[in-house]
Amino acid sequence: MARSNNGSFVATVLLIAIASIYPAQTRANDADGPSITVYSSADPAGFDPQQFIAQQRGGYNPNSAWQVPGFGVVKEIRKVNLAAGMNSLPFTDVAQFIDPTTVSFVDLTDPAGTHVLEQNFEFDLVNSEKLLDKYLDKPISVVVVSGDKTETISGTLLSASQGTIVLKTDAGLRIVNGMGQSVMLGALPDGLRTRPTLIWKVSADKDGEHDIRTTYQTAGITWRADYTLVMNADDTRADIGAWVSLLNLSGAAYKNAKLKLIAGDVQRIQPQQRYNAPMARGGMEMKMAEADMGFQEKSFFEYHLYTLPRRTDIPMNTTQQITLFPTANDVGVEKLMVYYGLPDSSHWVFADPAADRNLGTQCNKKLDVYVRFKNEEANHLGKPLPKGKFRVYKEDDADGTLEFIGEDLIDHTSKDEKVLIKLGQAFDVVGERVQTDFDMDSNRKMMTESIRINLRNHKTTPQKVIVKENLYRWTSWEITNKSDEFESRRPDDSLRRDRTGGWGKNGDLYRSLHVVTIGRLCMGRIRATPCRTKEKFAQGVAPANSRCHILCHPYQQCSCTQFLT
Repeated sequence: MARSNNGSFVATVLLIAIASIYPAQTRANDADGPSITVYSSADPAGFDPQQFIAQQRGGYNPNSAWQVPGFGVVKEIRKVNLAAGMNSLPFTDVAQFIDPTTVSFVDLTDPAGTHVLEQNFEFDLVNSEKLLDKYLDKPISVVVVSGDKTETISGTLLSASQGTIVLKTDAGLRIVNGMGQSVMLGALPDGLRTRPTLIWKVSADKDGEHDIRTTYQTAGITWRADYTLVMNADDTRADIGAWVSLLNLSGAAYKNAKLKLIAGDVQRIQPQQRYNAPMARGGMEMKMAEADMGFQEKSFFEYHLYTLPRRTDIPMNTTQQITLFPTANDVGVEKLMVYYGLPDSSHWVFADPAADRNLGTQCNKKLDVYVRFKNEEANHLGKPLPKGKFRVYKEDDADGTLEFIGEDLIDHTSKDEKVLIKLGQAFDVVGERVQTDFDMDSNRKMMTESIRINLRNHKTTPQKVIVKENLYRWTSWEITNKSDEFESRRPDDSLRRDRTGGWGKNGDLYRSLHVVTIGRLCMGRIRATPCRTKEKFAQGVAPANSRCHILCHPYQQCSCTQFLT
């Protein structure tokens, strides 16, 4: 009998003995294989399959599959032999991280006469320590190698932990430490499994072969969409490719599987905490699909379902990339820059008018660079895009190589919507935001502030710039003087202005009149008429029969029509 220092002799004997106790099972059609639908809750910003790959290669954290942001629903049909009456049916080769509470069992041959009475999931898989635990208080022999000599120690096993074995021998207690030892065991104990196994207690009316369909959920499997966008020389057209990155740490391989993906935010109750323990060692591989067509997409409930039109192998402990859809060529894109001189102001909320003249005098000089396109069929796209990461490249005309110029994340994007991808910050176009005047009129309860925004273009070509500004001092405002037309976007009171060209001189972009509310809440009842007039505003007076749940501001009329009682 061959043996090795790491105890492989024991594992070999065990595998042969256990395999012989399993009844023969085959899939109803081996050419078909299982069907698996993969759901993902991965956040593209934080989810990185490489961290799970590193854990797998390092041989630690065996239950980290519970932390994989996603799950799979596995469906398959197998042929099994059942006797009339009670049967104990082991179901092997299921995912190691199966959720036993989700198992569905249907007898397609005799659905009315076959019933599952009990189900057990045996997941305590064999290893050297667990095997030795089965032999506690039983006789074993340990062969210890010392140089070119060997010694066989026989006795009753009292404990086995972290490579140290304690035996009770005829000569007393004996402790065996370290590597280089081989353990010889007696009769094979019951209850050992080399693979995760579902065991059903089944009542059947008919003898013979039955087709059994099973469905279950498993953790440890997820997917993410990855996109590549290659821009042309003048940043007006691009080629867009899409890949599915599939991670399988579920503890099972799915050969010749029918693969489906669900894109959307599916509600699923999660436990507050999973047990964290070291991960079993496994090999990793990167597999690039060679099919010339990607997934077929369709709307499914409130989500989108992507079905691979061919079968594929999903090996255990692997990541693989599969084409999501064929490359979309010659997609129209637009490069633009955005200047946000005071980005922090987007988070400012004040209970009272902000009268501090030094508020907002800081300045951001960087311009953000974006690429934008519309996801429509007329633009050679028009496909629902699952959330994922866009990586953008541009060809260097000097040698024809692609150079990376930025990446960004997108959320689930339906067709006919615009996609905006941030690439970075401009080098040769800079901005400046300066407060040129501030005045507070306490008598009129009014603030006046002037802001000048300068843009300087050091490139040789005109650049399109969107200037964004928040009016943060109070909820009521009026622009009294401006150098350019603007677009107001409420409710966050932000101004936008598109400007194309190189700006070398200072320009007064806008003058803002921040008006302070002097009105009070209108009370009472009213008909469909304004609750205050311009003249009454200055006095803070409202009709006695009004009932209006909005604050009225100077130089505005607030209709209470919608609040009639």
